[in-house]
Formats: sequence, C-alpha cells, structure tokens
Amino acid sequence: MRIVPQRQIASSLYRLSKVKMSTFPQATAERAAELVSAYNSILKQVEDTSKQYGKTNVRLVAVSKFKPSSDIMALYNAGVRHFGENYVQELIAKSKELPKDIKWHFIGGLQSGKAKDLAKGVESLYAVETIDALKKCKQLDNTRAKLEGAPITVYLQVNTSEEEQKSGYSLSNREELFQTVEFLLSEDCKKLKLGGLMTIGSFTESTSEGEENQDFTKLVNLKRDLDEKYKLDLEISMGMSNDFAQAIKQGSSSVRVGTSIFGARPPRA
Repeated sequence: MRIVPQRQIASSLYRLSKVKMSTFPQATAERAAELVSAYNSILKQVEDTSKQYGKTNVRLVAVSKFKPSSDIMALYNAGVRHFGENYVQELIAKSKELPKDIKWHFIGGLQSGKAKDLAKGVESLYAVETIDALKKCKQLDNTRAKLEGAPITVYLQVNTSEEEQKSGYSLSNREELFQTVEFLLSEDCKKLKLGGLMTIGSFTESTSEGEENQDFTKLVNLKRDLDEKYKLDLEISMGMSNDFAQAIKQGSSSVRVGTSIFGARPPRA
C-alpha cells in the first residue's frame, strides 16, 4: 500500500473542505475576521466570569436574528455551533441553506400555529427556549414524533418580572407549569426532553447596579423548588448582551448574546 505524505493529505483535505464550504454563503474575509474577533471577546468574558464565580460549562449562544447566513458561516468556520433565532420562518430558511450540524436554539415567542412549522421545518433544532404553555409543548412533541425527528431540548419560559408584554409561565399560579413539567417527564412525551428554565429580566433589573438581579433570583429559586419536587437538575438560560455577567454570577448555564457579536441589527421588514 502506498503511503501518502502527511502534507499531501492535509492539502487534499483542505481542497475538499473548500469545495464543501463553497456550497454555503460566505462572508468576506474582513467581515469574517470582525465576527470571529467579536465572538472570541465575548467568549473570553463568559469564561473569565464563569471562572471567577466557580461556574463550569456555561454555553454561549450566538443570536443571529436578522443577520445573513454568511455571518453565521463565518463563525461556523471558526468552530461555533450554537446559534439562536427569534422567528420561525427565518430559522427554517437559514437551516435549509446552512450545515446540518448547527445546533439551532429557537429563542423567540412561539405562537401555537407555528409550533408545528418549527418541529417540521428545522431538522437540526437543538432547543426551544420559549415554551410557555402545555398546549404548545404537546403540539411540538406530536409533530416531531410523527416525523421521527431527533429529540428537542425545551426550556420553560417564566415571566419573572411579571410584565404584561412578556410571555412566560406565571410565578403566582404554578399549576400549568407543574403540568408541563409532568408531561415532559411522562411516557406520553416522545420527542421532547426538559432542559431547564428561561427568563428575560426586566430592563430595570438588567441595568441596575445592585448586588443581584431580582428577576434572575426568582428563576434560581424556582429551579431549586422544581429540582426538589421532581428530583431534577435543571439548567438555567438567562442573560443577554447587557447582563450576561450578572446572570452567570447568579447561576446561568446558558447566555444568549447577539448585538455584541454581530453588531446592530437592521429593523425588521
């Protein structure tokens, strides 16, 4: 058997990768360098903050809504795999033109009528972080089960700030929240697995200089109660561009950062 020199192997692999990657939208070299630099800067802050407060394995989700697929590919080429999108149709479109091993997080408000589209349209859907009703949970599970698709991790969104304009389970009436947890843990649930809890802190709490973000504290306390009640070890998804350091300090397992990585977003059409 002829031995192929390592340099030739490397050269062949490089050419193959270029051919494969060329089928996907690509950013300019300047834009790619800008994005990778911004991502690495945020990642370092996440890692440094995690280390400071004794946290481990805090996930950074790059929120790419309204940004072109070429931006996502620039970070994908640098090894990033977790991306977040806010709109069902935008996520479906991007998932069809980008590599299938991207771990998509849906982080926008999920309407009942869109749950089926999301389950059907995104083969590599990793997580839905905005489940706020048992009905939506069942729709998502039923559709995914019919397709025999890969399991989806779900986070239950909790309206810890109790703002009327925000979605999420209520802290004052936890009955439907308990029902949703019990469904996800039951044999009736085929394609969803309970990952944890999610919240979006109020603007006031997220920009205050207090020792704790009270909206985050409420989610941490709820996690403790559910962990004890159902013998779980739930993750927590909280923290965005302006408050992720505080979120990590208070126990977040996953932070969602968009503008600080991709820059300002254009207005939604």
